[in-house]
Amino acid sequence: MGGAGSPAVVLVSGGLDSATVLAIARERGHRCHALSFDYGQRHRAELEAARRVAAALGAVEHRVLAMPIGEFGHSALTDPAIPVPERPTQGIPATYVPARNTIFLACALGHAEVIGAQDIYIGVNAVDYSGYPDCRPEFIAAFERVAALATKAAVEGRGIRIHAPLIELSKADIIRRGAALGVDYALTVSCYQPDESGRACGRCDSCRLRRAGFEQVGIADPTRYR
Repeated sequence: MGGAGSPAVVLVSGGLDSATVLAIARERGHRCHALSFDYGQRHRAELEAARRVAAALGAVEHRVLAMPIGEFGHSALTDPAIPVPERPTQGIPATYVPARNTIFLACALGHAEVIGAQDIYIGVNAVDYSGYPDCRPEFIAAFERVAALATKAAVEGRGIRIHAPLIELSKADIIRRGAALGVDYALTVSCYQPDESGRACGRCDSCRLRRAGFEQVGIADPTRYR
C-alpha cells in the first residue's frame, strides 16, 4: 500500500462524513485527489460544499464527474416525485440511490490506476446510517476483492486498498475525530433536501443524525437551517 506522501483518491460528497475522511487521509500524509459526482441529485448544494471542503482541506485536485445515474430514478434524492422521508422508516429508505457506491468506487478505482494511487478513501458508515446495503463492511471488503481481480495495478503487484475509516464510528465519534483534525463543518451540507443556498431542512434522517451527533459531543451545531 502507499505510504506517506503517496497519492490517494478520496470520495468527497460535501457532507460531514466525507469531509472527515478527507481530513483523515491528509493526516496520514497522502496527497489527496478529491472526487465528487454530479449524478443527477436534486440537491445541488452538496457539490458546492464539496468544492469548499476540498479547497479547505488541501486536496491537490478536485474533480467532479458527470455520472447521471439519477436518470434511472427510484430514489428520493434524484426523483422530485418521491418525497424525502421525514420520519424513521422500516427497511431500506427511499433515499437509497441504486448501486451508487458501487459505481462511485468503480470510478475511483479507474482514477487511482491512472494516477498510481494504491489507496481509495470513502466515508461510508455502518453505525449511524440509514440501512443502505452499500455502506456495510461486507460490501467494502467485497469491492476490495474486485479491485484485486479487475485492475492491471493489482495484477502487477500494486494492490489498491479501500479505506472506510468511519465505518464503525457513531456520528458523535466522527464529529470528535473531525474536530480534532480541524474540519470546519460549517462548510459541509448533509441535508437530503436543502434549499438552493444550502440551508438544511432539519427534519430528514440525515439532519436528525447530524444534529444528534453535535449534541452528544457538546459542540455547537454550525448547520444553517431554514
